[in-house]
Amino acid sequence: MADLFDTAAQTPDTAPRPLADRLRPKALSEVIGQDKVLGPDGPLGTMLTSGALSSIILWGPPGVGKTTIARLLADETDLHFVQISAIFTGVPDLRKVFEAAKLRRSQGRGTLLFVDEIHRFNKAQQDGFLPHMEDGTILLVGATTENPSFELNAAVLSRAQVIVLERLTPAHLELLAQRAEKELQKPLPLTGQAREALLNMADGDGRALLNLTEQVMAWNATDKLDTDALTTRLMRRAAQYDKSGDAHYNLISALHKSVRGSDPDAALYWLARMLDGGEDPRYLARRITRMAIEDIGLADPQAQALCLQAWEIYERLGSPEGELALGQAVAYLALAPKSNAGYVAYKEAMKSAKKTGSNPPPKHILNAPTALMKDQGYGAGYDYDHDAEDGFSGQDYFPDGMKRPVFYHPVERGFERELKRRLDYFVKLRTKRQS
Repeated sequence: MADLFDTAAQTPDTAPRPLADRLRPKALSEVIGQDKVLGPDGPLGTMLTSGALSSIILWGPPGVGKTTIARLLADETDLHFVQISAIFTGVPDLRKVFEAAKLRRSQGRGTLLFVDEIHRFNKAQQDGFLPHMEDGTILLVGATTENPSFELNAAVLSRAQVIVLERLTPAHLELLAQRAEKELQKPLPLTGQAREALLNMADGDGRALLNLTEQVMAWNATDKLDTDALTTRLMRRAAQYDKSGDAHYNLISALHKSVRGSDPDAALYWLARMLDGGEDPRYLARRITRMAIEDIGLADPQAQALCLQAWEIYERLGSPEGELALGQAVAYLALAPKSNAGYVAYKEAMKSAKKTGSNPPPKHILNAPTALMKDQGYGAGYDYDHDAEDGFSGQDYFPDGMKRPVFYHPVERGFERELKRRLDYFVKLRTKRQS
């Protein structure tokens, strides 16, 4: 039954084959775009040279060669290649795969088990691989588009090396397009700009490019098509974006750092990428407001209010009109003066509070609504600041015996410049009152 997952039974040569299958590399040297991994000094190149291939996890976006590399690794190491998908394979199926691998091993041949979308297996299913990896029954090659750190068990990761595959660049896609033209024995019927547009439509996915190329070739156009003619006939490939996956965290990080780096163009670009990918604008409104609090703070107190207004505008207008307000808020934040002094001060105060959380306030700042509390000294010696010179008493408000800390260090930017001037003024007065 394990033959259900075996690749030995190939499609008959007489059957029509997609271009992507016909152009599948026959050797690792033919794989495009992954030289950092497959080169002599790359991790896989080094493993093959030393003859010590270990279990690996191939992490990368769609269409960059994960399945192809797994097949070719089996060829290079003379291991029997078995491919399964975590989407369609259950526990009974896995048992059959492992049993067949054990039988094969008893006959003197190892098994390279390629698991596509391995992150879709739950913890128990992932744990099921461990004993078979450890005793050499299988050499596991997993493929995932999601960050293995979040999606795979620590036990699996400790027994497998993560290999990162990169999305294909336009130059890599051009090489692939040239291979397709050679295979089909005719050039793409596209102008230079239309050809560039076709590469952009693939969005770094080699398989997508070959599928698009096959469609264009099937038109049998007699004249070269320009960009307008191409985009009229072909739909642009949807951008790779998973609202709950790695792209989600990568893009929000890019947006946040672009705002922090005072680059409105980059910030608007990443905002647009997320919106175009289907991100919830309410999530973005929340994160944008957080940026105003963390990275701008009191350097521009208006920034937080503007973000809340943009959030409310979106709630009232909805998409797509309300998203413009979010874009304007992002541009404003990128150009606002930056300070994380308030954020740092808050974190330091929290750290100090955890260390000294049992210390009561000094009695002179405690209210004394009863005679007993007055007898205990509550409120005794309190100086009412409005009655003091300059409206400032300079009293100590920290717990008795606690050395006065300094949490807030305003910067010389934006409105915090004025706050720093005020803070310095009160520091001088306090020193004067306490001397």
